[in-house]
Amino acid sequence: MPASPRKTAAKAQEVLKTLTRHQAQHEISIIKLSEQITSHTPSETRQRNSDASSSSLEGTTPAKLEADLAHYSELFSKLRFSYVEQVTKEKFIRAIVGDPPLIVSMQENLELEKHNLEAKAELKNLKQDVAKMVEELEHKARELTQKYETVQLETVRLEELPTKISGLQAQVAKLKAARATTDSNPEMNLPLVKTQHLVSRRQAEQQELTRELEALRSKLPRKRKEAERLEAELGPLETKRQNSSAAAREARRRKEAALGGVGDDLEQRARWWTASETILTHLLDTKN
Repeated sequence: MPASPRKTAAKAQEVLKTLTRHQAQHEISIIKLSEQITSHTPSETRQRNSDASSSSLEGTTPAKLEADLAHYSELFSKLRFSYVEQVTKEKFIRAIVGDPPLIVSMQENLELEKHNLEAKAELKNLKQDVAKMVEELEHKARELTQKYETVQLETVRLEELPTKISGLQAQVAKLKAARATTDSNPEMNLPLVKTQHLVSRRQAEQQELTRELEALRSKLPRKRKEAERLEAELGPLETKRQNSSAAAREARRRKEAALGGVGDDLEQRARWWTASETILTHLLDTKN
């Protein structure tokens, strides 16, 4: 059974409060992350800011942090090269001016070179591992960023949800009141399933009427031709009927005006014309 709108709204508000409280306790920000790094930096070092990080922490952005990181990486590379150079010079000078001087044989150089090759190979493997780790961290950071943006979007939706639920509840109440006061059609009060069945039945009836209409339209030319043919046949019969009627009227007139045997002959002819008219009338009625 689905939850009621009130329970849904209450649950949404509870989730929103929990999420807001969690975000307040665990705020995610570039500035907050940078403070954890800069808080461990000595004050003397912080006073000697580089060109890439001369701006204050209040204006820290991801682009500035990336520029600072690139600058510091280049700076550390230069410092490491300078350190190796100075240490090498120092060792070389001590070996020359020492008493007694430090003499290194060819075998020791070969062993040292072999050791350096092994150290370089190990360093290369470590660099590859670090590069893979950095790539994984970047991928994980992008995923977390997308999830964080999704959470922010869902938070906005949760904040809008109670207002939408209240508006929908008011609209439902308004529709129920309008249906109770003004609706007199029982079909408008049907539940959803019965309404869907009624709509399906009405659509089937409409399709049946459409098919019947198409069938009648296909028969219309043939019926029209039959009507034209009957009208053509009816023309001569109508003319004949009119002639017979005129002859019958003329015979009746002569009968009334005639005397003797002539009148009897006209009376027989009139009866014949009347009988002919009756037969033709029946024929014409049958054709119609």
